[in-house]
Amino acid sequence: MEKTKENLLITHLFDARPELVFNAWTDPAQLKHWYAPDGCTIEFKSIEVKVGGAFHSCIHDPVHGECWIKGFYHEVAFPEKLVYTMTLTNEQGDAVSSDQAGKPGDWPKDIVTTVTFVAVGEKTEMTLHQTVSEQEAKKTGAYHSWISMFDRLSTVLKSRLPI
Repeated sequence: MEKTKENLLITHLFDARPELVFNAWTDPAQLKHWYAPDGCTIEFKSIEVKVGGAFHSCIHDPVHGECWIKGFYHEVAFPEKLVYTMTLTNEQGDAVSSDQAGKPGDWPKDIVTTVTFVAVGEKTEMTLHQTVSEQEAKKTGAYHSWISMFDRLSTVLKSRLPI
């Protein structure tokens, strides 16, 4: 993938096989341990990881309040790839503006997230691609949040090894 001003691209190497990393992205019991920025928690009102499936989640931030997201899975290819959308919503799942969700006015209404998992020996090179500019992601803290979440994911994966 080519990085442009419209795309965020992050690559991370995990000390675990692709199957384990992929499962950590699709299992709500594992997601709750790492899929939220530092100091925040996540809850899933619903999650069904399959093509055409959806999720509705809330990041609880003690400083900024709640951030509800709804998304749909467009591609689920175990253990190679996930593609899903992310839309800012309210608790009922209705789309809201970026301003209503506490985001900058130019934050995209819909973000497409693509995550690929490639075996490198017994490790996994994971690449995250999102349709939001890297500059905007760094300005809002989203970029740093992904990095810290991947560090927590590494810890979650280590605690589950060997399998």
